[in-house]
Amino acid sequence: MRKFLAAALCLAATVTTAGCGASVESSGAAQSSSVGLTNCGRKVTYDKVPKRVVTNDVGITELMFALGLEDRMAGFAMPDDKGDLSGVPWKDGYDKVKWLSKDQLTKENVLDARADLVFAGWNYGFRDDSGFTPEALKKLGIPSYILTESCRNGRTKTSRGLMPPLDALYADLTNLGKLFGVEKRAATLIADFKKQIADVRAKAPEGAERPKVFLYDSGQDQPFTSGRYAAPEQIISEAGGVNVMHDVADSWTTTGWESVVERDPDVIVICDYGDVSAEQKKKFLLSYAPLRNVSAVKHRRIFVLDYVDLVESPRNPAAIARLGAYLRTAVE
Repeated sequence: MRKFLAAALCLAATVTTAGCGASVESSGAAQSSSVGLTNCGRKVTYDKVPKRVVTNDVGITELMFALGLEDRMAGFAMPDDKGDLSGVPWKDGYDKVKWLSKDQLTKENVLDARADLVFAGWNYGFRDDSGFTPEALKKLGIPSYILTESCRNGRTKTSRGLMPPLDALYADLTNLGKLFGVEKRAATLIADFKKQIADVRAKAPEGAERPKVFLYDSGQDQPFTSGRYAAPEQIISEAGGVNVMHDVADSWTTTGWESVVERDPDVIVICDYGDVSAEQKKKFLLSYAPLRNVSAVKHRRIFVLDYVDLVESPRNPAAIARLGAYLRTAVE
């Protein structure tokens, strides 16, 4: 991924198309005084098209950038441990929009930014323990949009995910396109993403030849991983693998090492972010005694993807392509 060189290049490829900056289309959504959407299974009406959006976390921020909506943003919050941002196709967005916090959004920085919409997600900014919730913001007169990957599904108080992860990505792009009057741009982006993914799927192995994959985010006593509602589920499956935690009806969640050993993954994918580097995570996995007979560890089949590749974001299709290329050669 590279910074745009020309408008022609911007139209030539999906990821560069996403980052060129969008003029608002002359659509009913853009002109109407209110816009109705379905978000997390609920009908939501926005009284006006937002002009001062604040976002939490890198994937959510880049959804706005991918649609060229940086001019509708008042700022974003994200830690500075989510990878190098200098080479992304939305570098111009990061240059234009204010970095409000290198932690998370708070009521204070949202109010200071004079936000008219907060775009975040459960565990991507929204959190009960601090009281930073859509309900609390509503009391302040600030509407919210919840990242679809993070929607709570009611299985427990914190379980997340209502639909397959890529469907969640497409749902958010479609909703944002309608809200901001850039439906055509959103539809083009989705069509290009689907084509990229279909091209990878066409090369993927089938049936019993599909390698078993475990996503390792973090944790030593217990691993933090992906169930079937987080983005890694379909990143793995569309790349040609099988998520060994597919039966877990949650998005990002904790499991036990005994489950990993029992399911014997052929490949482990490391989520790279935070104070513990990917290399440190790899060393732990290779040296952790309970995993010594796991196929991925025995054969040192460990692949690294960035955090933003593995949460709902416009980088998901490119991550599928990279993982697909690795799986086709790593497990024979």
